[in-house]
Amino acid sequence: MSNQEKSGESVTTLVQVLPKKKRRKKPRIQHVPRYHVVLWNDDDHTYDYVIRMLMQLFGYSFTKAYLMAEEVDKTGRCIVLTTTKEHAELKRDQIHAFGRDPLVKECRGSMTATIEPAE
Repeated sequence: MSNQEKSGESVTTLVQVLPKKKRRKKPRIQHVPRYHVVLWNDDDHTYDYVIRMLMQLFGYSFTKAYLMAEEVDKTGRCIVLTTTKEHAELKRDQIHAFGRDPLVKECRGSMTATIEPAE
C-alpha cells in the first residue's frame, strides 16, 4: 500500500484521451480516358494538302506527315493523335476548319476527322 492509501487519501488518476489518428489512404490513381483523332480519306485532297495540314496543325515532320498521308490513302483512315477528349475535339475541329485544297478545283472543303475512344 502506498502512503496515500494508508492515510485514507484518495488517488485520482487523469487519463488524456487523444483523438484517433486518421489513416492516410493511398491516393487512387485515376486514368484520364484517351481518344484517337481519326483522319478519313477522300478523293478531294492531295498528298500535299494532307502533309501541309499535319505539319501545321500537329507539328509533325515532313516524313511523319507523309507516312500518315500514305496510310490514310491506302487504308481509308489514319489515327493522327491520341490524347484527352478535349484536346482530341480541338484537333478534330482544327482539321475541319483547315479549309479546301487549293490544288483540287472540285474540292469543297476540309477533310473529315472524327474522334473515338482509345481502347
